[in-house]
Amino acid sequence: MQHRIGIVLSGGGSRGIAHIGVLRALAEEGIAPEVVSGTSAGAIVGALYAAGHSWEESLEFFATTSPFRLSKITFGKPGLLDTEKIVPDFLPFFPADSFEALERRLFISATDLVAARLEVFASGPLIRPMIASSSVPMVFTPTRVGERLYVDGGVIDNFPVSPLLGLCDVILGVYASPLSTVADGQLESSLAISQRAYEIGMFHASRRRFHQCDLVLCPEGLEQFGLNDVKRRQEIHDLGYRAARERLPEILRLLERV
Repeated sequence: MQHRIGIVLSGGGSRGIAHIGVLRALAEEGIAPEVVSGTSAGAIVGALYAAGHSWEESLEFFATTSPFRLSKITFGKPGLLDTEKIVPDFLPFFPADSFEALERRLFISATDLVAARLEVFASGPLIRPMIASSSVPMVFTPTRVGERLYVDGGVIDNFPVSPLLGLCDVILGVYASPLSTVADGQLESSLAISQRAYEIGMFHASRRRFHQCDLVLCPEGLEQFGLNDVKRRQEIHDLGYRAARERLPEILRLLERV
């Protein structure tokens, strides 16, 4: 079945809250993407949207269900925070725990650690694939879905447009993982260098996919936020909202053509 509008939501940690602002701006103009493809933070925001939660409810999710809490610390597992302890927190927002219960079609990407490939989830249980897609290596323990272990989908593809190709008349993209500016003095540890190299690779790999969308939003100012700045969620939301409002004329012209 051909869908009119699809939207791609990148990862980005708390910066992915900007996706909520974009979706809010679109909704105010009666623009409602029927299909969503997301990874990491984009998978979570995409699932909230696909489940029919309002933008206010989505912001509330990040206020009350942030996985970055001391109660989630793990012991004897690879990672700092235990994804197994996070699963129950998602149930109030996704009580059916099912892709089939969503109001809109959703694709979630995660990285299969053993097979070393990207897995796209679109049916069956919802919560574990969502958490798997957001399981940043070294921060979270890998998430088990069925018999396999998964980590953040952004490891392979932080801008998962592929599931929407050929499925939608118009594809919009939102990229919330800006390449931050650093000085020499900030790259004095092995960890800092490794993180910077990972960030550079992810950014350029994602940019090579931008042309597959009809329009891509990259909200300005997100580089000032860290991966866990959920306390500044309203500011981050506002940047996404503003970016979408500024480009609404372009978006509306795109939709007039189909």
